Amino acid sequence: MNDIFVYCEITEERTIADVSLELLSKARKLADDLKVKLEAIVIGSEVKDLEQQLYPYGVDCINYANDSRLFPYQTLPHFSIVSKLIKQKQPQIALFGATSVGRDLAPRVASFLRCGLTADCTSLEIGEHEDKKAGIVYKDLLYQIRPAFGGNIIATIINPETRPQMATVREGVMKKEIYNAAYKGCICNLNVAEYVLDSDFCIKIVARHIEQQRINIKGAQIIVCGGYGMASVKDGFKMIHELADMLGGEVGATRAAVDAGLAEHERQIGQTGVTVRPKLYIACGISGAVQHRAGMAESSKIISINTDPNAPINAISDYTIIGDAAEILPKLITHYRANTK
Repeated sequence: MNDIFVYCEITEERTIADVSLELLSKARKLADDLKVKLEAIVIGSEVKDLEQQLYPYGVDCINYANDSRLFPYQTLPHFSIVSKLIKQKQPQIALFGATSVGRDLAPRVASFLRCGLTADCTSLEIGEHEDKKAGIVYKDLLYQIRPAFGGNIIATIINPETRPQMATVREGVMKKEIYNAAYKGCICNLNVAEYVLDSDFCIKIVARHIEQQRINIKGAQIIVCGGYGMASVKDGFKMIHELADMLGGEVGATRAAVDAGLAEHERQIGQTGVTVRPKLYIACGISGAVQHRAGMAESSKIISINTDPNAPINAISDYTIIGDAAEILPKLITHYRANTK
């Protein structure tokens, strides 16, 4: 069992998706720990600046299937290529983004290869496991870490017997980092005819209508987030929007706030929403359940505003303001307005 494989998704602009670059950043570190190579799987048509996008993230080999029929994504041809390539090269780890594409493709590949798959991981590490009953020590296993039981525990899952060890990883939980801007690998151009059948293209895409995402908080550098506690504050989310606009940031919300109709679903941050890494995160009226913290704990600076000094959010906050958001937010808005040009 050899290298680590990462399935790279293609965007509408024919570039590599951010979630795939995040995965490559983490996979490069895992590959260094295991002293193996990192390989990317790219399936599509006329991907722009392929080498320039992937090599800086430490990719040793790009397995590239280039065919006009392979873009946009279709399940059957992509499944055929990925499953046969993995069976042929036998990597020890295969990673996919926990996106609509990854969630469609990865389980099919895992079922075909009869190996395990852990969904929605938030962390990946290399370690060992001892089976005391059998007296066996498994080394260099992939620890697939994710919240479980509604986010009440953090589970570490291993696949000691089957290969590859497969996982899907949520967008935003891994940090996108350049490994070496001058790094060089190689391209292995796959003969698509050897991997797919004509029957794999049984579905013909007649037309596509793509609606641009109205709200995108993943890339925001400043986020002002409101929780269910803001429901009792008059014009609570109106003040959050006002503060966010003044700071040049975006508005986020917890699941409870979204369920209460205080904010749109696209603004939901946490285990069942998006994962963010802003430079500044202001949490207003948020208790800090583990489900929410899973989506924002990696923020550079966290300021929490809460009436409860023992709220879990305070444990990870850099600065904590104990008080009523109904009194504190107007003061913050007034101060920033007076001191901002």
